[in-house]
Amino acid sequence: MSQKYITYIIFVATLFSSSLIAQKPVVVSSATMFTDMVKNIAGDLVTTETIVPIGGDPHLHTPTPRDAKLVKSADLLMLNGLTFEGWINELIENSGTKGKTIMITEGVDPISSDTYKNSTDPHAWMDLANGRIYIKNIAKALKELDPANASTYEANYKSYDQQLADLDAYVIEKIKEIPKEKRILITSHDAFKYYGKRYGIRLEAIQGISTDSEIQTSDIKRVSYTIKRYEVPSVFVESTINPKQLKLIASDNGAIIGGKLYADSLGDKDSPAATYLDMIKSNTNTIVAGLSAGATDKSEEVGIENKGGKSNLILYGIMGLLLLGGMLFLIKKLS
Repeated sequence: MSQKYITYIIFVATLFSSSLIAQKPVVVSSATMFTDMVKNIAGDLVTTETIVPIGGDPHLHTPTPRDAKLVKSADLLMLNGLTFEGWINELIENSGTKGKTIMITEGVDPISSDTYKNSTDPHAWMDLANGRIYIKNIAKALKELDPANASTYEANYKSYDQQLADLDAYVIEKIKEIPKEKRILITSHDAFKYYGKRYGIRLEAIQGISTDSEIQTSDIKRVSYTIKRYEVPSVFVESTINPKQLKLIASDNGAIIGGKLYADSLGDKDSPAATYLDMIKSNTNTIVAGLSAGATDKSEEVGIENKGGKSNLILYGIMGLLLLGGMLFLIKKLS
């Protein structure tokens, strides 16, 4: 067989494989947790994309031209709704997409906002019972989009659903390790209400259900009172939120940083929260360790150690030496 003929075969095969890849349905999710759910059910049968990247805050996201291009390419759009993606409707409209929009929270019993009338808490995935509703809706949408692979989607869904059920049972038992009077979870923003309702933990946060809400003096006083009144040993920072204010409250009230929690985004591949299942398990283990006897300060571990004091001393020392040197030089010149 001639080299020319072999090259031609390789070229045709490459074109054919490329066309197969291009024919895969494109499923775009608003946040990383939902993309991971899709991957677990669809495997490599679809192309998965995410609007808000790992570490991004979906509450504060500002759509970009890249996002519009992504949404336009979608055959399916997987959205949480419940006020989570306040920017999404305008993005969809401007993108000109013909993809179908799926609200994966359909069937979830939403928790109403304590602050805003006719508003709901969007963080329903923090309860694994709700997570099972999410993946049921995702599996249904995938089967309708791609009937030829419906049996694969169904088999993957059942296997994944069992994993969520097993983890749900694990969390229920794990939380029992925390003394009842210490089951108080203090975080940066109010993302754990569904988790608390499901697993029996009281929630206190310095921000509301959205991270774009302003921190009020009354919120700081409320959280500080709770720490002192119930001798809460640890507070918990979140992966997508600046921990400065929470760390200050902890320091002022004798609490420590119990660790990092993941709520609005998964962590990267090297983090303990690279998948939805990992996120819930990591959060649970971190909470239990931080609220149990003998909890240790995780400030350095989560990268918010207070180096300001030492740095400032060095800076002030240098400034003092420069000032002293300048004065001596001036005295010498005058003499």
